[in-house]
Amino acid sequence: MRVYDRGSIKWTSMMLPEHVDLLQDMWKRLEDKEMPILDEQKLAELDLQLQTAIHQDLTVEIKYYNGRDYLTSKGKLKHVNRDHLCLQSDKVIKREQVLDIWIN
Repeated sequence: MRVYDRGSIKWTSMMLPEHVDLLQDMWKRLEDKEMPILDEQKLAELDLQLQTAIHQDLTVEIKYYNGRDYLTSKGKLKHVNRDHLCLQSDKVIKREQVLDIWIN
């Protein structure tokens, strides 16, 4: 026989609303990811890939950090400047948030 425990869900009816809010905030913080720090070599590699993609009009897939999680966007680059990358789908990504770039 298997026992299915509902974990902390079964206790929430006996908790104060403030405690439930604190637990939910704690679970959200545990799910958040941190922004990794990129070294000089990785930044130079990203710059080279950006230059290649924009000069040869290639499709790229960009992995970036949005403040809580890692996301990816795919498309062709419209333009690149010092602060932002702009895809043809009008998606704007801050350059400091870019973690990786793949050329397709």
